[in-house]
Amino acid sequence: MRFATPQDVEDAYYDALEAGDAEAMSSVWADSDAIFCLLPMMPLAVGEQVGRLWRILFEQGRGFDLEVRHLLWIEEGDLAVHLVEERPQIQADQFQPGVPLPPPLYATHVFRRAADGWRLLVHQSSPTPPPPPRVPSAGRTALA
Repeated sequence: MRFATPQDVEDAYYDALEAGDAEAMSSVWADSDAIFCLLPMMPLAVGEQVGRLWRILFEQGRGFDLEVRHLLWIEEGDLAVHLVEERPQIQADQFQPGVPLPPPLYATHVFRRAADGWRLLVHQSSPTPPPPPRVPSAGRTALA
């Protein structure tokens, strides 16, 4: 499959993720040993390990339903970086009153354009960071 834009690749990534489709997931990645995927609480997958990682995850028989919100896009020539917020979606039969919804994850995608179109080089996601510490006297965060 040829992807004309980084967004086309990202859309196909999330479609494959939701469907639990390892073959579709493999189509979004660059054919290179210089790719990696780092998911929370999982070991780093590099090169061919990336496809194996997704096959193992999808063997559980389901995909992952996420609401995705774009936070930042950087596109320069043949490289693009997208920062997104991923919010797990809870189905009605999974909702439990009094149980907090899972926090979002934050993911970084790095894409490269080659002769066959755009492909994914990096997917790295991490849990929601803790809030920054407060400066006691000013009521502001230490970063502000």
